[in-house]
Amino acid sequence: MSGATLDYYNDSISLRVIEALADATDTAPNELDPLYNTIDPEALDQLFRPDSSDEIRVTFEYGDSHVEIRGDGTVVVDGTVHDGR
Repeated sequence: MSGATLDYYNDSISLRVIEALADATDTAPNELDPLYNTIDPEALDQLFRPDSSDEIRVTFEYGDSHVEIRGDGTVVVDGTVHDGR
């Protein structure tokens, strides 16, 4: 499975995380608990910018799911790489 990378000009990492969580849990994005209840979405968007290091990784738990965000913009939920929509 190939990794999805972030289009920094048309997308934000926080939106990609929400889309990946929705896909992983088979839930509509607007039906998920707000991401800000778990992690600061604005901080994620600031951390994962075009000039950010590929070595950055953030991991956190969202409900029963383990989320990993890689410096290249790849979002992994419970070990599965989720492509952007």
